[in-house]
Amino acid sequence: MDRLTEMEAFANVVDQGGFTDAAKKMGISKSAVSKHVSSLEARLGARLLNRTTRRVSPTEIGLAYYDRARRVLNDAGEADALVTSMQSAPSGLLRISVATDFGVNHLSPVLSEFLSDFPDITVNMVLNNRYVELISEGFDMAVRIGELEDSSLRARKLTETNKRMIASPAYFEKYGRPQKIDDLNEHKLLHYSNQSSGNVWKLTAPSGEKRQVRTAGWLSVNDGQSLLNAAISGLGIAYLPSYLYADALEQGLVEDAMPSLPLETQGIYAVYPPGRFTQPKVRAFIDFLIHAFAEKGPTDW
Repeated sequence: MDRLTEMEAFANVVDQGGFTDAAKKMGISKSAVSKHVSSLEARLGARLLNRTTRRVSPTEIGLAYYDRARRVLNDAGEADALVTSMQSAPSGLLRISVATDFGVNHLSPVLSEFLSDFPDITVNMVLNNRYVELISEGFDMAVRIGELEDSSLRARKLTETNKRMIASPAYFEKYGRPQKIDDLNEHKLLHYSNQSSGNVWKLTAPSGEKRQVRTAGWLSVNDGQSLLNAAISGLGIAYLPSYLYADALEQGLVEDAMPSLPLETQGIYAVYPPGRFTQPKVRAFIDFLIHAFAEKGPTDW
């Protein structure tokens, strides 16, 4: 006989307090339940139930076995439900965390198409510029740019962006243009205040040497768009991703501060909690984003 069925018959007898009610619960005959339990006891070589004319109760061994058996049955039921949900149409509330500048400029414009494709999904997109704890704060996923700090999360790369130092033509006319990395110490720098490493720019010299620039900024702000606006207005040099500065660079509002430096490339990732299976709504949104950003790249924003 099937081991799981034997286990289910025994657990139901304990739960229902007898063979008759267990048979009703399982939709089979009382004799079939009795055979399943007898087969289980024979296989285990132990008596699991005390049987009297009035009641049925588990033995000490039976009670210990019941606790484990019930866990196995619950897990099996959850596994069946998981398969069903994985094959069902994506639905439910999808809670997303994303940096304000990327969310406003690039995620918001494509949401209408996603929601049209998946009408049973509702989206709660939270725009902020801090590192959120996905699980403890109740997020299904996040979009993150750059090096991933939490290796316990699962991640899929959506696309890439370049970073470069930019400033307005008016700034360069007033303060000159830096010729080498060390010259940055004499310039007005605009910093992103939410970086865990502080006011540090990681740059690559023309020789390939990795450098870190640590210098106080003239302005620090926790929003990339605000830094871009400050750079356009001539306040200083900002170090920003291409998805932010691309239009301003094309329009001549800003220029590359040091064209001789290699561009730094950063990945843009969808990250989500670990687990063997991905919720259909999360999988659907990530697949959609990969398609939506298929033609985007380090220099194509």
